Amino acid sequence: MTEILTPTSDNSSEIIPVHPAIDGYMRALVGSTDHPVLLEMEALAEQKRFPIVNRLVGIFLEMQARMIGARQVFEFGSGYGYSAYWFARAVGQDGRIICSDGNSENRDRAEQYLSSAGLWDRIEFNVGMAQDIFVQTDGLFDICYNDVDKGWYPEVWKLARDRIRPGGLYIADNVLWHGRVAAETYTDIALGWTEAIVEHNQMIFNDPEFDAFINPTRDGVIVARRKVV
Repeated sequence: MTEILTPTSDNSSEIIPVHPAIDGYMRALVGSTDHPVLLEMEALAEQKRFPIVNRLVGIFLEMQARMIGARQVFEFGSGYGYSAYWFARAVGQDGRIICSDGNSENRDRAEQYLSSAGLWDRIEFNVGMAQDIFVQTDGLFDICYNDVDKGWYPEVWKLARDRIRPGGLYIADNVLWHGRVAAETYTDIALGWTEAIVEHNQMIFNDPEFDAFINPTRDGVIVARRKVV
């Protein structure tokens, strides 16, 4: 697979794991959306430069949830509900997505969008720090999804791993971090984020209770499955 290097704002090089032509081909294969609210959410992300996971990763998240019959999902970092849209489609009417975000405006936007999509009744949206909200929940989850500030990734993994049921999944976005994880010298706009992601990824791949793989689509999505004893 060809790697494309482009300048970044911190004068380092950014590695795009999937060639843009291949990304465009994959995007064309999935066709158009089945609900206009998704286009609205994507348009807002482009307008405000809000870092949603994008269409290809969203479809991937839904597929992962459907493949394991997920009904209970916890999201560490939900933004205005783009990833929750895909999970909510997968879990069905009896499923539950616990969302978390520190911005109440994002919660209000999520309610608007997901209500329009007929999915809000599957959502429990909490405003506050994701880790604090998580420790106030009970039980095991089919999926724990991590998309908080990258410096918190190792902490979130440590919190989530014991709350995933056997056969369940831990999923995290941005684990290739614009290719910085593969650089000999880490350069970060936010100091320490690359190191945190590298530590996070290594902990997961070294954990004997999980099988793990990184899908390089967009900025890299790690999927770790808790082994069934």
